[in-house]
Amino acid sequence: MDTILYLAHTEADGTLGKAAYEALTAAKTLAGELGGAFVAGLIGTDVSPAAGTLGVDKVLGVSGAEYAVSRYATDAAAAAALVEASGATTVVAAGTPRFSRALPGVAARLDGRIETHVTALAADGDAVQCERWFYRQRMVAKLSRAQRPWFLLTSAGAFEPAPAASGAASVEDVAVSLEAADLRTTVTGIEAAAAEAQTIRPDAELLLVAGAGWTKKQKDGTTHVKEASELVLGFLDRTKASLGSSKSLVDQGAEGAEVMSFMSHLNQVGQTGSTPRHRKGLATCCHGEEPHVVGWRFITERRAINLDASCGWAQGKADVLYVADAFEVMAKVNALLGADS
Repeated sequence: MDTILYLAHTEADGTLGKAAYEALTAAKTLAGELGGAFVAGLIGTDVSPAAGTLGVDKVLGVSGAEYAVSRYATDAAAAAALVEASGATTVVAAGTPRFSRALPGVAARLDGRIETHVTALAADGDAVQCERWFYRQRMVAKLSRAQRPWFLLTSAGAFEPAPAASGAASVEDVAVSLEAADLRTTVTGIEAAAAEAQTIRPDAELLLVAGAGWTKKQKDGTTHVKEASELVLGFLDRTKASLGSSKSLVDQGAEGAEVMSFMSHLNQVGQTGSTPRHRKGLATCCHGEEPHVVGWRFITERRAINLDASCGWAQGKADVLYVADAFEVMAKVNALLGADS
């Protein structure tokens, strides 16, 4: 019988992030289907407050100032100690940058196996079956392994976050033996990018995608890239939306064309880019070709602005298509958003 260990790390303020509660949903559902033991393991400066939000009977914890921030050596040592203390055969955790960096090493250390970008978990009799996507999320596979422990890192947005429980929970402290080598890297501080410079926001409700049409000649026969940049950044500032891009737009920089300075290939959405999971998407000056739209497969509400009424978005790929000038529409939207604030 599998013992499921739910593994999470606290954020800087001692709470758990949204991705951690999504992984909690996956772990609890799997444990219920298997009927096995369920244990939670937490890592952080002080895990007691976070433990009370899990609604779990047994919570193991590794606490201390050395676990406050992401560091491979201490995270790997703490996670390995929690797995060994719980006797877990299956470990479910959120695929955060912190765990994506540390847990593969833990799996190797414990002679286990690991899967990343997991989008579904289910019990198949007494076996565990996970689902994940390959090839830029165009192929889906279902996997099962006999090797244990098996680490499963869930993909953000694939599961509904579990509601935070209220009250206190008893935490069983797990001792970790740290050597001098584990602490040789000292974190002296964290310098975050300015809020206005941050354009990729995975937890945002809305994804705004800009296409190459923003940098083309407009109806007056000239380009208005500076104005386009101001409109896009103005919308992002007012709504805190995330920014995506078509491949044709980000490729223009390599072709010597004038581009939006804040746009890079990291913003690219589609077959050769990312596949975001925002609830709503708004495409502006994009034509909706299949290689680009494939990146929208998990977005549930799609809208687009394009002057071409026969563009790809009109072929059943958008819920609503506004046949209008994106410059005029976004200027009006920004004005309305500014008035509301």
